Amino acid sequence: MSGARSQVRRGIPPIITARPRKEKYLAPPEFRPVKDTPPGRHSLLKVFEGLEDTIPFRKYPGDDAAIRTIAENTWAEVSDGPGWMYVAPVRTPPEVLAAGFRMVETRDDVIVVARGHLANSPTMDVYLDIIHEFLHILQRRQGRALWLGNKVAYVDRPTEVEAYSYSVAEARRLGVPDSYLRKYLEVTWVKKSEYLRLLRNVGVSTK
Repeated sequence: MSGARSQVRRGIPPIITARPRKEKYLAPPEFRPVKDTPPGRHSLLKVFEGLEDTIPFRKYPGDDAAIRTIAENTWAEVSDGPGWMYVAPVRTPPEVLAAGFRMVETRDDVIVVARGHLANSPTMDVYLDIIHEFLHILQRRQGRALWLGNKVAYVDRPTEVEAYSYSVAEARRLGVPDSYLRKYLEVTWVKKSEYLRLLRNVGVSTK
């Protein structure tokens, strides 16, 4: 599965509703997500304003100009559905359909963003998710498979470990502790044993 807290394995993710706005850990000030973006397909950099000015964006592997062009041609599709974010596949993988969830399907570069997540989640979570998901766009552009079926557990997939590790490294640069990251990485579709393995795979302490 591709993307931070975005897919379904053990159950459909929740619709995120309003919560207290005080945030202990702050995303970089240049990152200004437009939290009231209406449902529909929008330019990625119009929804996630300032993403291109962040340190992680400038450190993505590859030619800087080419990466900027890819970002300018990537869409953010704001959805009223449950969950967080994911890279839209051409076809919903069978294991996701089996869990009772159909994803947005497209051949375009589209990051699907749940409206409740964009509007109500801590900005830090939204920030860590989008740098993760855009790395998946770049991985797919390199010809790497984001979906490996049940052959490889989600928490062991090279594209996921790489993307989660990228977000974890940025969180630590910003002073986010492992206690926060443990909650951030506790996704609804991963069994407890696999969750603990994900923590180990990305270097986050288990307690």
